[in-house]
Amino acid sequence: MAKSKKPMAAPMLGTPAGMSTTSRSRWHTLPPELLNQACKRVRIMIASVGALWLVAFIMDIFIARVLRHHHTGEMIMMDRFPANVIGWTGLGSAVVVLLLVRRFTFRPHTLINIGVVYQIFTAALVALLTNIQPHFSEGRISWLCMIILIQPAVVPTPPIKTLVASLIIATMDPIAVWIASMRGAPIPNDAFYLTWSFLPNYICVGLAMLPSAVIMGLSRQVNEARELGSYLLGELIGKGGMGEVYHARHRMLARPAAIKLIRPESLGAADMNTAQGMIQRFRREAQAAASLKSPHTIVLYDFGVTDDGTFYYVMELLDGFDLETLVKRFGPVSPERAIHLLSHTCQSLGEAHTRGLIHRDVKPSNIFACRLGLQVDYAKVLDFGLVKVARDAEVGAGTVLMTNPDVTTGTPAFMAPEMALGDAVDHRADIYALGCVGYWLLTGRLVFEAETPVKMMLHHIQSTPKRPSELSEVPIPAELEQVLLRCLAKKPEDRPQTATELQRLLMAVPVAERWTADKACSWWSVHSPASAPITKLHEETPIATMHVAK
Repeated sequence: MAKSKKPMAAPMLGTPAGMSTTSRSRWHTLPPELLNQACKRVRIMIASVGALWLVAFIMDIFIARVLRHHHTGEMIMMDRFPANVIGWTGLGSAVVVLLLVRRFTFRPHTLINIGVVYQIFTAALVALLTNIQPHFSEGRISWLCMIILIQPAVVPTPPIKTLVASLIIATMDPIAVWIASMRGAPIPNDAFYLTWSFLPNYICVGLAMLPSAVIMGLSRQVNEARELGSYLLGELIGKGGMGEVYHARHRMLARPAAIKLIRPESLGAADMNTAQGMIQRFRREAQAAASLKSPHTIVLYDFGVTDDGTFYYVMELLDGFDLETLVKRFGPVSPERAIHLLSHTCQSLGEAHTRGLIHRDVKPSNIFACRLGLQVDYAKVLDFGLVKVARDAEVGAGTVLMTNPDVTTGTPAFMAPEMALGDAVDHRADIYALGCVGYWLLTGRLVFEAETPVKMMLHHIQSTPKRPSELSEVPIPAELEQVLLRCLAKKPEDRPQTATELQRLLMAVPVAERWTADKACSWWSVHSPASAPITKLHEETPIATMHVAK
């Protein structure tokens, strides 16, 4: 595949769900990493404002009294009405808003809007406090000028939002003076003098627009750099040790997709020559993976290499749950449903094995139960972009597929003994890993528990697994248990020899009732209705999105 025409910038953090980098709204043009930083700054800003209110109380109530200072004129002690009411309101509002943003999860743009509104509210309190007894003098600078100038730097927003918020903050002083006049405070009758007094506020509004304009310029440059071939990168969906996955959209077809980015350094490339070798290998393997036609294999739309050496895969975007999340969130599945999902997975792996591809990282997080058109609980196998390909271009059924014995990859909890030992590995390592997946589906437990990856691999090499029925609260057919334990045999020749054979054994297991389409539809209508929005569970595995392999 051709390289992308533009150099790829460093991967960015996520944009809000449902937002596109090509949206016409100026809000959406903020760089994603800046958007995430701004969200963190909202909490810091609220906590800082609360701390300043607390310091004001300490200064006015305790330190001033110790030093025997008596406030007169505009310096009103905060334990005297109405200054004390304003002070307590400021401190209380900081505590309430901070608890609110910590307790609930908001979309990034909603959280930043909360921060802007809170800054306006704080400015109103400051204006009321400093204008209880208005004091006018030549060269008067209001405290609001500091808020206006700091606001866009603390919580960056597009120019139009910065302009509106700054104008509102600047106008708080005239409003506070008008309120003071209604209370009987002496106010000069000279309109020109009053205008001159408030002019610095509005000069600061203009100055506050400068950082927003700079940010927008940088944002446009970042958006241009975020183009990969015909796709535009959006939100970060997930990331792991091997790469990052982003939501993406085709520029002309408007087709949603998932893009996985893999940098050579993440694979241990020591120099440029090694990196180029990896890129060529990934190119060949991606071409092989793209040839897979099984409907239970994730569709690979495109792949390529950016000018900075980042390799990327463009894949279909899935709506559903990976099997790791499925069990963690809803508990172990019934035997009939486990057979259904494992059977789908066997179809995907079976085709791959006959084409000379070994997945080598079969695990629950790389298998998706998804909604596909009118079908639900439809299993898809992910991450075929990093498989091992046989040396021969075409490999017939039943051929033993050998991989490079010098490289050990995979996930320790699902790693076949021969892989853990660093021996030659063939497609039967995937059979072993699929047995581990079945074990997880039925019990919600790993085959072996260990404190470190090395100890985990030693268990796979030496230890005998417990029977799934000993760990399950629901009856497991003895035939199904025997099939899974055969998959977990230490010697590859003792396992089912092909994915097709394993599927046949699974389908022959006698169960009280089969997992039917009606059962699947009933489960999905309760746990994941079609109208449910795409969501993510905090920093855990993303739901209803493409999953990145760990």
